[in-house]
Order: sequence, then structure tokens, then C-alpha cells
Amino acid sequence: MTTTLGAFVLGTPDPPALADFYRALLGWQEVDRDPEWVRLKDPEQEGPSLSFQLETDHIPPRWPQRPGTQQMQAHLDLQVDDLEAETERACDLGATLPEYQPQKDVRVLCDPHGHPFCLFLPGA
Repeated sequence: MTTTLGAFVLGTPDPPALADFYRALLGWQEVDRDPEWVRLKDPEQEGPSLSFQLETDHIPPRWPQRPGTQQMQAHLDLQVDDLEAETERACDLGATLPEYQPQKDVRVLCDPHGHPFCLFLPGA
């Protein structure tokens, strides 16, 4: 038997809204949607999907992490070819750019529901 990664799932109080953000950011296609679950897939690759499930008591992680707050337990790393342009586009779609940035060739952003994600250049 082989085990493979089928999906990465983000908990959110509004799965359709967060899926719409990532669909616009990634250019992926929606393959399943209901009020409690949405799944996106890359139309050009056979790889894991990105899904969003309802968590009515969702507490967004804090970035940067601080003791005593909700910790970031996972995040998405998204490779881009133009860091500044894609950072601006992500912000235009609803992401926020925290002041603290740990590296000059990586941008940590937070999606509209508070999940941190990174944009990075090839080789970074």
C-alpha cells in the first residue's frame, strides 16, 4: 500500500469565502462546494487539493507567534516569479502583510481568515 498526500485542509468560519480567496490567488478550480466544505484543485497538475472546512470556533493564529496565543501549526508556501507583484496582488485580494518579515526574499502574509502563508521566489 502507498500513502500519498491527498489534500491540505484549512479550518475557517466561512469555507466558501476563504476558498474564493485562494481560488483567485492560485488560479485553481473548485471541484466541491457546500456551506461547510469547499475543495480546490490545480487544473494543470495531478497533486493534492486544497480544502476548507467549517470551524465555527476558529481562532486565527498569531503572526509572529507569541507565547500564550494561538500558534501557527502549519502554513502554505507558495512559489511566485515576482515577489513584489504577487504580494500586492494577494493584498488586493484580501490578504494582509504583517510588519514582521523574517527574510528579505520571502513574504509572510495572512489570508482573510488569519492563516499565515508565505510567498517565495524560486531558490529561496
